[in-house]
Amino acid sequence: MSVDVLSAANAYRNQLKLMQQDKNTDSSDGTSPFAQLLQNTLGDAANAQGKSEALQTQSLTGGKVELSDLVAAVTNAELSLNTVVAIRDRVINAYNDIIKMAI
Repeated sequence: MSVDVLSAANAYRNQLKLMQQDKNTDSSDGTSPFAQLLQNTLGDAANAQGKSEALQTQSLTGGKVELSDLVAAVTNAELSLNTVVAIRDRVINAYNDIIKMAI
């Protein structure tokens, strides 16, 4: 699986913006930077999936779609989904580690 350079750069830029916004754990709307990061990641994944599905539908219904655009959209959607799954797995592992701790 290859990593799209533009997606990696955008993720890095978004993370830098979140880190520079507020050094405290609370932001203006009351959510933590980590929660905002998760929200942005899930939103990006949903947008990538929607774009991929739209291009697939357009190509199947006879619309003019460049094959490279379709492949790029599907690859970006797959990368976003893999990112969300990896985050989910890490959160579950962290939760299990916390549960196993002695009080």
